[in-house]
Amino acid sequence: MSAFNLQKGSSFNLSKAAPGISVAYVGLGWKENEDPNGPVFDLDVSAFCVGENGQIPEMTDFVFYGSSAKTKLDGEDDERPYSTDGSVYGAIDETEGDEGEDDDDGDTEDMRIYFDRVADHIKEIVVVVTITKYPNDEHKDKRTLDLDMSQVKGCYCRIIDDKTQNELCKYTLSDDFGKEDAVEVGKFSKNSGGDWEFKALGEGHVGGIQALIKKFASNF
Repeated sequence: MSAFNLQKGSSFNLSKAAPGISVAYVGLGWKENEDPNGPVFDLDVSAFCVGENGQIPEMTDFVFYGSSAKTKLDGEDDERPYSTDGSVYGAIDETEGDEGEDDDDGDTEDMRIYFDRVADHIKEIVVVVTITKYPNDEHKDKRTLDLDMSQVKGCYCRIIDDKTQNELCKYTLSDDFGKEDAVEVGKFSKNSGGDWEFKALGEGHVGGIQALIKKFASNF
């Protein structure tokens, strides 16, 4: 089964492509144009579970590496952050990016969306990628302050039916970002017919994860 390639702004009906889909595997990957003598390039995958007003109802609806709520999925050794309703299991933080990865087909980070657990008041699940910068970077290197998305190539997001392992759709972001250091990659939502869809966004921001917190969690 060949995955459908999304363009910025386009949507894909997951429920029609995979009737009865209950869990989506969300895989993300990228390649950094990293200077061997420069700072470690650490990108993070997070999610915001937002209500009708476009805001997260609780801080635990912001699923990221620093979340207080974490647990292990069956068969995994590392903990994942999870959302208030238990519908989103976020990425296991990979602080070294794709360093040492021999498998070009391997995703750098991934998460799981359990559609049947999404609370009624959650209307969208927005998947984002951000660059970790000083002082939040692992090595406390001030040079990370100069990193941006123009130094990242081939950033993609692919959606897989976790039960069948069929890749349903894939969105590859353009490489023409500039000083942006945070990107809304795409979002999951239900359409008027009750089907789950994924929409490719590709919307860049300057200000890292804080810029996205300001947008989706301004009431906290």
